[in-house]
Amino acid sequence: MTETNGYFQNDNEKEIKIVNLPSLEAEAEKIIPKGGFGYIAGGSEDNWTLKANTEAFNHVQIVPHVLSDIENPQTNTSIFGIDVKTPIMMTATAAQGLAHAKGEMDTAKGIAKAGALMEQSTYSSTSIADTMAAGNGAPQFFQLYMSKDWTFNESLLKEAKQAGAKAIVLTADATVDGYRESDIINDFQFPIPMANLTKFSEGDGEGKGIGEIYAAAAQKISSKDIQRIKDIAGLPVIVKGVQSPEDALLAIGAGADGIQVSNHGGRQLNGGPASFDVLSDVAKSVNHKVPIIFDSGVRRGSHVFKALASGADMVALGRPVIYGLALGGADGVYSVVEHLNDEFETIMQLAGTKTIEDVKHAQLLKK
Repeated sequence: MTETNGYFQNDNEKEIKIVNLPSLEAEAEKIIPKGGFGYIAGGSEDNWTLKANTEAFNHVQIVPHVLSDIENPQTNTSIFGIDVKTPIMMTATAAQGLAHAKGEMDTAKGIAKAGALMEQSTYSSTSIADTMAAGNGAPQFFQLYMSKDWTFNESLLKEAKQAGAKAIVLTADATVDGYRESDIINDFQFPIPMANLTKFSEGDGEGKGIGEIYAAAAQKISSKDIQRIKDIAGLPVIVKGVQSPEDALLAIGAGADGIQVSNHGGRQLNGGPASFDVLSDVAKSVNHKVPIIFDSGVRRGSHVFKALASGADMVALGRPVIYGLALGGADGVYSVVEHLNDEFETIMQLAGTKTIEDVKHAQLLKK
């Protein structure tokens, strides 16, 4: 264990045995201190949308196909010309030092080892450059929580471009923090600094709750901000937090190069729809104009399959990766991605699909 400001962080480095991803939460709870675990695991209000995210995958069924003359399904794919070994990726997740002493740097190592793609957060425990370097050249996107202070925004965007980020992910669904009861019950304040926030005059986030940190974020985000970010960063911009066809088309019309269908893992608008329930309609409206990343509630290989068959190009997850990080550091992260990929390959074989393109055209039945 490593201790920082009275907060104890696991520092194990080991591959972990996984039966299934949902079981990791209880194991991680034994290691992560109560306040940190509540922040990671909790959603907003009574967690209705958080729970609905995973349950929604049961709303469709995969049609199996036999006599398909395939073996050894291939999971490799690409986005923005970036080749990856799997469509499974790591979505932006804040303050990973809450789970492990090496935080985002170990996550970057594990994701890179799996041949996958990572989004790093504005609210990371480690800097953009350090997280990027830990991935040793593996592709990463940088997620921007847009600030009211455009000097701050510009500084982060330029730093991300210089460090080697391949795209900017603009989070648009978190202009304020959701009502997160776990943090209130635990009186949770971040015990570990957030490296990127040192550019704020308010400091580095240490000793503050998430609401205080969001107070410096922009509450007014418009479609015009997409082009401004593109002009500064010179990189593709993905708009994250899209939950309707109208918003998807608005973002694309304003210059977005990609869409991330997400409800922030049920951490923002409680009572909103499960992300999977809106994916198909959003994808139909996008009609392959730009790539679609999907996240929120992914826990099984069948979920990855269903998301791709419903219009996603990449499928992202957050909490299970953080639990793997807590239990085994970089190797634990690698174990999570490999396990989910193994489940996904099994589903591909049984559904008679050889490639990711085949999966995208697979037949689903609505219940």
